[in-house]
Amino acid sequence: MRSEARENVEGRDNPYHDETIITSSSLAMTTYKSDFLRVLDERGLIHQVSDAEGLDALCRQGTQTAYVGYDATATSIHIGNLISLTMLYWFQETGHRPITLMGGGTSMVGDPSFRDDQRKLLTVEEIATNIESIKRVFGRILRYGDGPTDAMMANNADWLLKLNYVEFLRDVGRHFSVNRMLSFDSVKLRLDREQSLSFLEFNYMIMQGYDFVELNRRYGCRLQMGGSDQWGNIINGVDLSHRMGGPQLYCLTTPLLTTASGAKMGKTANGAVWLNADVFSPYDFWQYFRNTEDADVGRFLKVFTRLPLDEIARLAALGGAELNEAKKILATEITAIVHGREAAEAAAETARKTFEEGGLAADLPSVAIARAEIEPGIGVLTAFVKAGLVPSTGEARRQVKAGGLRVNDAAVTDERATLGLADLTSEGVIKLSFGKKKHILLRAE
Repeated sequence: MRSEARENVEGRDNPYHDETIITSSSLAMTTYKSDFLRVLDERGLIHQVSDAEGLDALCRQGTQTAYVGYDATATSIHIGNLISLTMLYWFQETGHRPITLMGGGTSMVGDPSFRDDQRKLLTVEEIATNIESIKRVFGRILRYGDGPTDAMMANNADWLLKLNYVEFLRDVGRHFSVNRMLSFDSVKLRLDREQSLSFLEFNYMIMQGYDFVELNRRYGCRLQMGGSDQWGNIINGVDLSHRMGGPQLYCLTTPLLTTASGAKMGKTANGAVWLNADVFSPYDFWQYFRNTEDADVGRFLKVFTRLPLDEIARLAALGGAELNEAKKILATEITAIVHGREAAEAAAETARKTFEEGGLAADLPSVAIARAEIEPGIGVLTAFVKAGLVPSTGEARRQVKAGGLRVNDAAVTDERATLGLADLTSEGVIKLSFGKKKHILLRAE
């Protein structure tokens, strides 16, 4: 058993201190017998399971239903959510029915887990807009429809917003121990820092636990999945069903991925790696995975792609310059899953033209700038800030001194230089580059 798994299982977020929690197949069984858990285990997608033997047996008893919840606190979900979507994909591929639960109700509160402050409260209209935006990516990963294994989309606003407060407290709230809730790491860390936790946020874990019970009542859902940071919230639903006389429910979490160097995955200098193309372009998405650390290639191929395991083993075994080809395959396969094969191939071709031919690829990310602003001349430092390649003119100045900035592939040597109409290429753009891998086209409009 991994030491971190033991700490997680026996930690404060586990309400079953006196019961056995299985965290990996190696603890209780040599091999999972169900196709679903065997695939997840082979691809390194299992961190904790509330009852591995029970869930394994359940998944062999015909079509089952499982869900993952997605709060609509932004216009897009991020790369961390792709792992849980991948779990739902394999659930469907092995003969089961996945549910993507949109948090139209819980998003009005926002998950406080491991946050330093309260989330911004969103209006009903903002949440609805976010849900519509988030939905775009689901259809590329899951197959929706009316068949027995077709995915379905639910919205917890359908039941949470209709609850009678006093009845909910009496029928559901009485099953939650405040003492235990206060001991959860996700809550305790906030309180230990003497940071306020509002009563509104405190109710989030009750609402999420009730979601599981309600989905079981409506659709026979027996399994909830998510990231390991959601273990406490998910196990609440299992416990609530038991206390309310419902059937045995199960929870399964996946590891929170970090890179081989220990960094949290999914972050860039400019923020999170989002799945919607309008907030994080397919090219930037492709480039993010192209830059994967050598030691992570095999693991990410297993977790994110659908390539056969023997092909993944072959690619992971490559070394030297050949490993770069494996990284390109990784980037293209993941981009195809999220953005479609055509967008993935276009991103790969853009990268090839830019890096291997040194050309100007029209599909590079671009930023528009008013022609009136560039006509009299715009400072080169300001241009790089506007393009989002650097956070400030101070950082741009430091990069000039380090030789890290280029305009139309020529190094910037004078921090006081300006860019004007004469710098526009025949395509009407100025190519700004930060290092060897970050490029933006400045378009005059």
